[in-house]
Amino acid sequence: MPGCVIHGAGDLRVEDVPVPRPGPGEALVAVGYGGVCGSDLHYWRHGGVGDFRLREPMLLGHEVVGTVVAYGSPDTRGPAAGTSVAVHPATPCGVCPECRDGRRNVCRDTRYLGSAARFPHVQGGFAARIVVPAGQLRALPAGLGARRAALAEPLSVALHAVRRAGDLSGRQVLVTGAGPIGCLVVAAAKAAGAAHVTVTDLLPAALEYARAAGADTLVRADDPEDPGWPVEVDAAIEASGVAAGLDTCLRLVRRGGVVVQLGMLPPGQSPFAGNLLVSREIELRGAFRFDGEFDDALRLLAAEPAFDALVSAVVPVRDAESAFALAADRGRSCKVLLDFGAAPVA
Repeated sequence: MPGCVIHGAGDLRVEDVPVPRPGPGEALVAVGYGGVCGSDLHYWRHGGVGDFRLREPMLLGHEVVGTVVAYGSPDTRGPAAGTSVAVHPATPCGVCPECRDGRRNVCRDTRYLGSAARFPHVQGGFAARIVVPAGQLRALPAGLGARRAALAEPLSVALHAVRRAGDLSGRQVLVTGAGPIGCLVVAAAKAAGAAHVTVTDLLPAALEYARAAGADTLVRADDPEDPGWPVEVDAAIEASGVAAGLDTCLRLVRRGGVVVQLGMLPPGQSPFAGNLLVSREIELRGAFRFDGEFDDALRLLAAEPAFDALVSAVVPVRDAESAFALAADRGRSCKVLLDFGAAPVA
């Protein structure tokens, strides 16, 4: 069966990989769609993401939806065979201090689909059939199709970042970066009651996707004279993953405001205006992955058809490299999905 395997920077291959067999407590899932994420692009272009570097070939992908095929043991509990499901990509350890403190998203021993954070790497979900713990399956709510449901993982990331920002009801919010995650942060902030969301980006096409997500004001990040720049905001979420975006957030958030760093910054040290944290008592918070937000994301997706506008292309898995190239071109795309639905299984 086909699988998208990354071997190193610039070396993505659609290979014939074996069909896995589920063990006790596990489910075999026929993958329908897989969303190409920014981290997948980093593995493809740079051979790693952040401080996590490839050390062996790895199946990519952690944004996957599909259909339950079978379970590895008859006593395994989960959605019935034939049920359309989204796959929560994380398996926290459940015993570390972070898990015991209710912060499973920063579990120190988690397993995350398609991640080189540990070795051997955790193989991902970009294959026609995958095996995952049954507890990671979520039946799709009534009325939610698999195509839109493929946004559940990145929307969960956005929901977690918005919650890290605190109560946004009636607030002025800035989002730097209008990539897929930034656009979903816009939608999550509006769903959380934000009164006004301003989005910055360098690309007009990306800003139009942010408009579709519900942004109130669009700003060209490279134009200091753009009339849309706010004087100040109550909270800012940095979703571009570049130091300049963080600097913008720190300079525009009000005194005592909150800045959430969501975008993964480059490896090593990143300069930022640290004195502003002191003189304005700004709270700088990180946001990493998510936990229970996955179920909330599925409910929000089921209720809002407008999310369909953020899926800019669906590409057959055999053309994975062209899909990755399209996803990397933010002037032409927002969220790109791989289609595994017609992939042969031998």
